[in-house]
Amino acid sequence: MPAERHATMIDGETLADLIAVARGRKPAELCLKNARLINVWTGDVLCRDLAVHRGRFAGWGTYQGLQEMALNGAYVAPGFIDAHLHLESTLLCAEEFAAAVVPHGTTAVVLDPHEIANVLGLRGVRALMQSCEGLPVDFFFTLPSCVPAASLDPSGAVLRGSDLQTLRGHARVLGLAEMMNFPGVLAMDAEVLDKIVLFQDTSMDGHCPGLQGLDLNAYIACGLHSDHETTALEEAREKLAKGLALMIREGSQSKDLAALLDAVTDTTWPRCLFVSDDRHPTDLLREGHMDAIVNRAMALGMDPVRALTLASWNPAQLFGLRRRGALAPGYMADFSVSPTLRPWNPVMVFKDGRLVARDGRLCTPIATRKDQLMKTLESPMAVQHVDPHRFRVPAAGRELRVIGLREGSLITDHLILPATVQDGWAVCDPSRDLLKMVVFNRYADPDAFNQPAVGFVQGFGLKEGALASTVAHDAHHLVAVGASDDAIGYAVRAVVESRGGLSVSDSKGIIAHMPLPLAGLMSVEPLDRVCGALEEVTRAAHALGSTLQHPFMALSFLALPVIPALKMSSRGLVDVERFEIVPLFV
Repeated sequence: MPAERHATMIDGETLADLIAVARGRKPAELCLKNARLINVWTGDVLCRDLAVHRGRFAGWGTYQGLQEMALNGAYVAPGFIDAHLHLESTLLCAEEFAAAVVPHGTTAVVLDPHEIANVLGLRGVRALMQSCEGLPVDFFFTLPSCVPAASLDPSGAVLRGSDLQTLRGHARVLGLAEMMNFPGVLAMDAEVLDKIVLFQDTSMDGHCPGLQGLDLNAYIACGLHSDHETTALEEAREKLAKGLALMIREGSQSKDLAALLDAVTDTTWPRCLFVSDDRHPTDLLREGHMDAIVNRAMALGMDPVRALTLASWNPAQLFGLRRRGALAPGYMADFSVSPTLRPWNPVMVFKDGRLVARDGRLCTPIATRKDQLMKTLESPMAVQHVDPHRFRVPAAGRELRVIGLREGSLITDHLILPATVQDGWAVCDPSRDLLKMVVFNRYADPDAFNQPAVGFVQGFGLKEGALASTVAHDAHHLVAVGASDDAIGYAVRAVVESRGGLSVSDSKGIIAHMPLPLAGLMSVEPLDRVCGALEEVTRAAHALGSTLQHPFMALSFLALPVIPALKMSSRGLVDVERFEIVPLFV
């Protein structure tokens, strides 16, 4: 797919006008006087005037403007581009996400609508794309490559290459999203290879945690161009040396920046960039978006100009987004202004040359389209009968396979622990932090699967009660974890009744609940209200003993059977390293 397709075209009259302004023959619409400009190519900071005309930079030097703004030495940087983000993980609809991140200097994002696709299929992707039009952030898309994420866990839809083909020519589609089924690639699975062949002349994101050696060679040979699942320094160096772009993820659940910082050198930096992947709404509210990652990199010792470059020019280059990511003549006038270089604190944000946010707030509210969203992204819920007796586990041995949760990581441990047995049943044992986990298939009659999948997990810290959620990567079934069957039953029923959401229960009933009406994944409320509701359910979880900072985000990844080592699908425990269903008892 030619990179030129993603440039914003201008007509001859506008181009002639821009040339006249750039030559100083006529005043610019806007001139930023005495600005300190971040040059992403030279690594310098230049003290110049910056001319903006008809949504483009005319140039920097000495200019006059119809409107002049004295910056008095304030810094100007290109608009931030998040090169890999799942909007659904913010719990926000597109318009509320835009309202949240634009004041932090984000002017473009590359969305992987993988989550909505697993719930609602192609119609969900189309509805999400439509909802992103006309907002003060440019939304680009990579198309979900793994729906369902794995054959071991059916989701709400199946997307084949022929389905993706229908969206391939869309102006904002950049290519294929993260190919997380790397075992399928290595096994030369026909459907997987079909998608790769279909998108081989576009961008194709990788997803290959821990892959190395000859298997990494084979994976990259297919044309995959990036990886955001790298967590170790030597792993990063091998992937960079073999041609993968290193997406350094600093999200809410997985924070890899500190571990990977030394992989960014004077040689490798053009192939490195920052991404958030999954950003928690409370982190958006309290810390920001890409500006928070840039500031974290600076705090860890990265040169400030280089940190800003990894959040602007580098992602634009990786995806062929021409005329973006730099303060240069003819480039799109997307930028932010900060009084300081370190930290970067956007006090003004411009999109297409217009001031869109100031002092942390949008200049003009975004018109709401929430009623339409409620119709097009309605949440499926096939679960009807919730009987705690179905959560009981007959003791079939003395030792259990247990999911070992790691704080701040998607990777889990495959533990073998003694079962706690009462009256012939394997039961929860909060004294050992041994809790029960339940997964309902919410797209089909659960009776067709005999009973919900049930297993055990260690690491939540609950002393009593339960949590339930329809945010459960990647199939987004209904998942719950708890210290008793009855508490799990209450939490699950609340989510079923609202057709999606997050709930917290004790042994007597529900104590906190947050509805998520859009596909069971997102709210229609603004960021502050979403954060308030999320904080309420989080506080309730902590009151029951959970020791995790983000217990619901941790819960959401326990059903992801593509990241090692042990996960729980709607069909049972998955040994990810063997890529097969394994029995609960050893």
